[in-house]
Amino acid sequence: MADYHFVYKDVEGSSTQWDDIQRKLGNLPPKPPAFKPDPFTPAEDEDSKPKDKNWIDNKTEEQLEDLEDDLDDDRFLQEYRRKRLAEMKKVVKIAKFGSIIPISGSDFVREVSQAPPDVWVVVILYKDGYPECGILMQCLEELATMYPATKFVKIISTDCIPNYPDRNLPTVLVYNNGAVKANYVGLYTFGRRCTPEGVAMVLCQSDPVLNDGQNEGEASREAVLEGVRKRFIEKVISQHENDDDGSSSD
Repeated sequence: MADYHFVYKDVEGSSTQWDDIQRKLGNLPPKPPAFKPDPFTPAEDEDSKPKDKNWIDNKTEEQLEDLEDDLDDDRFLQEYRRKRLAEMKKVVKIAKFGSIIPISGSDFVREVSQAPPDVWVVVILYKDGYPECGILMQCLEELATMYPATKFVKIISTDCIPNYPDRNLPTVLVYNNGAVKANYVGLYTFGRRCTPEGVAMVLCQSDPVLNDGQNEGEASREAVLEGVRKRFIEKVISQHENDDDGSSSD
């Protein structure tokens, strides 16, 4: 006949008087705290939330599209919803690029020649290991961030043009509507001291190449140049203020 063993288990967290004495004498480890489950908090019902501006601000673009029929009775929220959708779409439109895109020779036609007619494309031909290429690349990276509606791409020179002379590096090509609008050979084309502001001024000498995406349609060359000058002045003032703060803290 099989043996059956029964193990008695008391309520969790309880102990005997003997165990308590042994713990006082240090013969047993301290009694573990009794288990207490976390308090239950019911999930917030989306339908119970007040429908106000904050409620709309927390919605994604897709969710706002789906809300059109739900807000028919509230003109204010319906108008605010349309405003938020327009803002979101504007942000998406502005943030087209924002960085330098690496491409290969097989990508050139698609990424550069076939770019939309309202997009200016700045192409830098470079090779690794050339300090001049690195200097100009840093300037273009800053401009790509400042002007996200202009497309910046980089390609190894010989991938773009076979046997392209290294002495011509870096070279910048400017494209629009499938055609070359300008080319700049060598670093010193952009001045004795290459800076993002200097590069921006050169790029916009003939055409409104740089676009920050803030204006509807294409801005004039004069307007773009004025924006470049304004950014340059703001940068100089900010640098002077930072220098003054640093000297005063010393």
